[in-house]
Amino acid sequence: MMKSWDNPREYAMPEGVRVPAEVMLGGVRVAPATVLAPMAGVTDTVFRRFIRNASLFTASGGGGGEAQMLSLVNQPVSNRQSGCGLIMTEFTSADGLSRMRESKRKRYLTYYDDEHPISAQIFGSDPGTLSEAAKIVEDAGFDMVDLNLGCPAKRVVSCNGGSGLLRDLPLIATIFERVRAAVRIPFTVKIRLGWNDEQIVCVDLARIAERSGLDGIAVHARTREQGYSGQARWEYIAGVKDAVRIPVIGNGDVRSPEDAAAMIAATGCDAVMIGRAAPANPWIFRQIAQYTAFGAYDQPTEADRYHMIRTYFVMLMEDGGGAGAETSGKMKQFASWFTHGVPGGAGLRKSIYEARSSSQVLAAVDAFFASRESETEISPAGLAAAL
Repeated sequence: MMKSWDNPREYAMPEGVRVPAEVMLGGVRVAPATVLAPMAGVTDTVFRRFIRNASLFTASGGGGGEAQMLSLVNQPVSNRQSGCGLIMTEFTSADGLSRMRESKRKRYLTYYDDEHPISAQIFGSDPGTLSEAAKIVEDAGFDMVDLNLGCPAKRVVSCNGGSGLLRDLPLIATIFERVRAAVRIPFTVKIRLGWNDEQIVCVDLARIAERSGLDGIAVHARTREQGYSGQARWEYIAGVKDAVRIPVIGNGDVRSPEDAAAMIAATGCDAVMIGRAAPANPWIFRQIAQYTAFGAYDQPTEADRYHMIRTYFVMLMEDGGGAGAETSGKMKQFASWFTHGVPGGAGLRKSIYEARSSSQVLAAVDAFFASRESETEISPAGLAAAL
């Protein structure tokens, strides 16, 4: 997934337009109407909990320091306290879920009680296998199940999964019907506009979803051929919204509260889904909630960003059991996201990539920020945002 945007547009805040306070997906209330997009290799349980807490718009207690921040991170949080209304898992192979043992499934479907409401996303192309996987998701206690019809990765498309299915609407209709019949929890789908500009199918697909009893549709306003390049074409989200009565979630090029409000104004969509902007700016959901409530929002300081990076890395170490290669690899993966916009960030990334253990990664982060402004005071707003 590209970590940057092609010539991103700058939107002024539309007058009087805000992200909706809530959206109902079946019987599940998503409040506010903001969704953390499912991202392969990104939205594991550590990152999801981190974002849910980074999005807090109220926080108890004062003071600062890492211990206080980790304490707040580990407190139960619901979408009633957080600016992020719904979180979603990484996409999971339906075929894999149906084949693997119960004990192994837990690795892919792990979540904590404070992650509710949470949706599990699955992908595949066989109606029977997908309906079985959806039932597994329901039995695991997830609030919703989502079908991935948007992933552009070659390895997924080559198996006719993800956006590969966009070339076969009759098969999609069969999948919708089988999955809908298999589960009682809300069932949603995430799509792209179509395979390419000659095969735009989003409106037809949305109508099939509505007829099949789905509870919502998320539209990433790019084609499979576009990948993550070029501009998201929000006018197609508006077209889907005009065509159906089920909730429509807009996705694509939302990098700020201004973008989120502009998408609502331009498309009339019922909720906003945020992908790449979340790891680059973990405060974005909180900022949207602040703007909705107060008409303005905080910008993180460099000290806020330092404590954010350190808190997440410590959470990874605790979840991964310490200094294993998998943990340090994850830390290096997120370094390029988290250091986006940090002056001198290239030097920090170099130090992180050269580190041989998670403890060395953490030491590199500490040394970098200590050399810049170790005396910088974290603002009260920044403390809550850094969580």
